[in-house]
Amino acid sequence: MKELVTTVCLPKRTDGFVRVLAAEAFLVLFQAYMVAPLIPSLAESLHAKVATLGLLIPAYTIPYGLSTLLYGAISDRFGRKRLLLILYALLALSSLLVPLCRTVDQLILLRIFAGLSTGGIVPVSVSLIGDTFPYEKRGKPIGMLFGAMAGGMTFGASLGIFFNPILGWRNEYMIAGLISLALAVWAFTTHRTFPAEIEKTPLKASKLVSNARQLLGSSRGRRIYSYIFINGMFHSGVFSWLGYYFKTEHNLQDQATGLALLGYGVPGMLLGVTIGRWADRRGRQRIIPFGLLVGAFSVLTLAFRIPVWLAAVVASTLSLGYDMTQPLFAGMVTTTGNEQTRGLAVGLSACVLFLGYGAGAFIFQLLSTGGLSRPFVVFGSFELLIGLLAFRLFKNHR
Repeated sequence: MKELVTTVCLPKRTDGFVRVLAAEAFLVLFQAYMVAPLIPSLAESLHAKVATLGLLIPAYTIPYGLSTLLYGAISDRFGRKRLLLILYALLALSSLLVPLCRTVDQLILLRIFAGLSTGGIVPVSVSLIGDTFPYEKRGKPIGMLFGAMAGGMTFGASLGIFFNPILGWRNEYMIAGLISLALAVWAFTTHRTFPAEIEKTPLKASKLVSNARQLLGSSRGRRIYSYIFINGMFHSGVFSWLGYYFKTEHNLQDQATGLALLGYGVPGMLLGVTIGRWADRRGRQRIIPFGLLVGAFSVLTLAFRIPVWLAAVVASTLSLGYDMTQPLFAGMVTTTGNEQTRGLAVGLSACVLFLGYGAGAFIFQLLSTGGLSRPFVVFGSFELLIGLLAFRLFKNHR
């Protein structure tokens, strides 16, 4: 089916609305990724066990993943722009409430709220890009969006733990919340730069279920969504415990750990748009398998006793593996449905991705009881296997 493009925007206006989407995506990932490296400090501050604080990861990612499916369908029916403006305000609120938490239970409940209330920002943004750009030109804006997300991962993980001894985690979240609030106000004042909405046809719940079954029923859909889940499980499981790895295996303090994590996400910030353009020109099927292998070999390297400088480099290559896969999967997902079901298709992919995030962090924690080498080997070996299979499974995908 020939795709419907909602607007033909001038380049400056198009870039402007994509920058708004990218800035909000940055803040979503910034606040989400602040938590994992802070787990040892949070355990000390709240007088709790590290294993208990480890629940903060799935407490956010699983509700986030489940909510994305709902938000995708809502955006198809009621419009993407209005929904995004509401979610921007909820993002600010979820961060501003963190300093009020005094117990682990309160923090876990707030993480659940944050996951549920902000889960639609990224998938609805991807859907809006899919509405605006033809498939052969989506690589650049999606690359910009995922590059901003990579930056959020980088600076959330690194700056969060770096400034913790100086500011304290409560003040860090207060500052992040105020920045989110300011950006939400900016989005409200500049929302006219967003493209016009596609006219929506109201859908019944039974039709939504039918559409979801159709998306998952094709071999193409099952293949893409399965890889999104497994790849998300792999990257989240490893990254959630990467800060703990630097603190325990290399005896780094908070600020040194923050510097070691700084390389994670840098490839996406610097190369996200370039990788997206390359995917548009050369085909996503040629890049994805190599991205999976880059991630696999990075994690297998961490299973060995290596110097801290090499471990920091590996954090960057691990990030590169993510940048060569997940944004490209997102581009593929925008073609699994039509213009009326694109939000559902993207929401389903985000749901699958964040369920993978939650499962990966939990499984890695279970495997880490005897040390970190075993989960690194298990996760790296499995990613290596699916990377080799991807050469054959995605050879007909563009």
